[in-house]
Amino acid sequence: AMIFYASQRANAAELAKHLLNMQENDHVTVHEVRGFATHDLREALLEIEAISRGTRCKQYLFAVSLNPPEEADVPTADFEAAIEQIERKLNLSGQPRIIVF
Repeated sequence: AMIFYASQRANAAELAKHLLNMQENDHVTVHEVRGFATHDLREALLEIEAISRGTRCKQYLFAVSLNPPEEADVPTADFEAAIEQIERKLNLSGQPRIIVF
């Protein structure tokens, strides 16, 4: 069973730093950056932050962390399917997104 944790948040620069931190994470791969003017993770998150200022949105990021058991060897397609299912259930299909492994 895959465990997931979700949160609404702000501070794009802090999230980018956390996601790309090689000291806290065994490996980091930016898998997808979709729906942004850039394909760079940091720039995409800063784009979201800039848009939020214009709309006065306080928690403009929705982050989901999927954590399979350590011994599991989960194929990328299974992560993608889980992400698609989460998006459908939360009515977020088609929204800009970033996937980081």
